[in-house]
Amino acid sequence: MFIFIGAFVVLGAVIGGYLMAHGNLHVLFQPAELVIIFGAAIGSWIIASPPKIMKMIIGNIKLVFAASGAKKENYVEILLVLSQLFIKARKDGLIGLEKEVEKPKESQIFSKYPGILADHHILDFICDTFKIIITSTPAAHELDSLLEMEMEVNAHEELTPSASIAKLADSLPGLGIVAAVLGIVLTMGKINEPPEVLGHHIGAALVGTFLGILACYGFVGPIATNLEYKVHDREVSFRIVKAALIAYLGGSSPQMAIEYGRRAIPSADRPSFDELDKLAKDAKTKS
Repeated sequence: MFIFIGAFVVLGAVIGGYLMAHGNLHVLFQPAELVIIFGAAIGSWIIASPPKIMKMIIGNIKLVFAASGAKKENYVEILLVLSQLFIKARKDGLIGLEKEVEKPKESQIFSKYPGILADHHILDFICDTFKIIITSTPAAHELDSLLEMEMEVNAHEELTPSASIAKLADSLPGLGIVAAVLGIVLTMGKINEPPEVLGHHIGAALVGTFLGILACYGFVGPIATNLEYKVHDREVSFRIVKAALIAYLGGSSPQMAIEYGRRAIPSADRPSFDELDKLAKDAKTKS
């Protein structure tokens, strides 16, 4: 929703200001300039992007239109799942978690939280880490290094689409100049025309520069930034899991380990201690 509001504001401000100065909208409508700029932009994007990256970019575009990234409810679900897993491990031993993490979709714990089951990235992160703990019993610092490495790899991969789109945005002003230069070349062929005709053609040529800069800073660049912010939002989920697991493996009680995870949530989305404690007690009562 907000992306459409933003686009409306950008176009409204630019076109509205132009009309306030008694501009002629007909001059801005230059299909040939659009073909040159955006056709060349798509071509350069194809040249620069291997097939794998292209698929990632296309798959991530839908995130731009999503209402938001991770929400408070998602973070709370992660904390509640971890809390129940820790309590079960304390009661039955780590081996008691084997069935839960081997087949999470059949797990009594995970089945209560469809949001986590639907997110295979965070689900795999939790289950794979518990599998390592069950089979290898690593030291806390070893697991810390392992999880940090995986998170860095994931972040680098997920930031690739936004970086690629940002580079595409950077190319648009230059391609706008290409369109403008071609327009000037055509105008020079009409040098014998009256001044008003030359002025019209020069203005049409300069529209190319205008369109390239507007597309870069008004639309494509902000789309890349939007994707980047959503990747950083998503990274919080992994940091919650990491903080809680490292604390638990280091000897903290289940409640204290969950508190480590809760403190890893940004303050705007962080549930209060009492709120989370009540939810955890309710979940424990239902199990």
